[in-house]
Amino acid sequence: MKSGLTLGIETSCDETAAAVIKEGREILSNVVLSQIDIHQKYGGVVPEIASRHHIEAIFPVIHEALAGAGVDLAEIEVIAVTYGPGLVGSLLVGVAAAKSLAFATGKPLVGVNHIEGHIYANFLTGREIQPPLVCLTVSGGHTDLLLIPRLGEYEILGRTRDDAAGEAFDKVARVLGLPYPGGPQIEKLARGGDPNAIEFPRGLLASEDYGFSFSGLKTAALNYLNEAKQKKQEVPLADFAASFQWAIIDVLTQKLMAAAESFGVRQVILSGGVAANGSFREHVAAQAAQRGMELLYPPVYLCTDNAAMIGSAGYFRYLAGQRSDYTLNAVANLRLGDE
Repeated sequence: MKSGLTLGIETSCDETAAAVIKEGREILSNVVLSQIDIHQKYGGVVPEIASRHHIEAIFPVIHEALAGAGVDLAEIEVIAVTYGPGLVGSLLVGVAAAKSLAFATGKPLVGVNHIEGHIYANFLTGREIQPPLVCLTVSGGHTDLLLIPRLGEYEILGRTRDDAAGEAFDKVARVLGLPYPGGPQIEKLARGGDPNAIEFPRGLLASEDYGFSFSGLKTAALNYLNEAKQKKQEVPLADFAASFQWAIIDVLTQKLMAAAESFGVRQVILSGGVAANGSFREHVAAQAAQRGMELLYPPVYLCTDNAAMIGSAGYFRYLAGQRSDYTLNAVANLRLGDE
């Protein structure tokens, strides 16, 4: 059946998600069941708890996505599922569900790299994407700077050598006593703060490559808080949050712009959860405009984990003739290019 409909399934972390996508670009339904309320009491995602809740939710969420799109499973042309990277227990739930549906219906199965899914969230905005381009994917687990010479081809220009940007946000927010996830909480706290009030380090900013390092920044921020506590000094929270956030935004933007200029691209893309940060978007947009470049990024609800992006990426892989067999398995540390 050539319906152009893809059922996307995403369970890489703590969101159980399913979506129906038409021809890789149109969202017919996009259901995301978040476990944030469950994990907030622990200050972060507990893998065993996350996988247990995925097991309970996966098929109800899939049924809701199909019903929301007004289609049944027989009308789906291809089934796409995240198989890595992520929490292995969570990934296994989605992969098992996708394989069982594919086997029962005879539908083609396509495994999708979660990071590639974030990139393809930009295909769901209605804007035209024209390689070659440079993409910065920034989330709680990943900070990857990529050159995309052609759709489906990726050259890794630089990655974080330690903490990802989103991970640094979450860890510092936890010490501040802010709820999980920490990135949006720090962004909110930073409003009205002075981003130049505290001089935090910029890891690898002066390096000649495109690598990232946020461990030193995280440590400096925690040391600042501990020193203030020992001296019984009040921390100017808005200034602290604004300065910490700016240290991350500054490095990310400078590296992205340097890569875009070096490779002479006219489009740059943001993807991943940190791409939802309004201050980050605004600064990159201003820098791109100064250089005559076009900036693309998904709406906020497509920056965080969702199945619509997996459905889009899976459909274009399917059109390229790529298929997965029933030996498809979860790969927790999967990287782009490993497929």
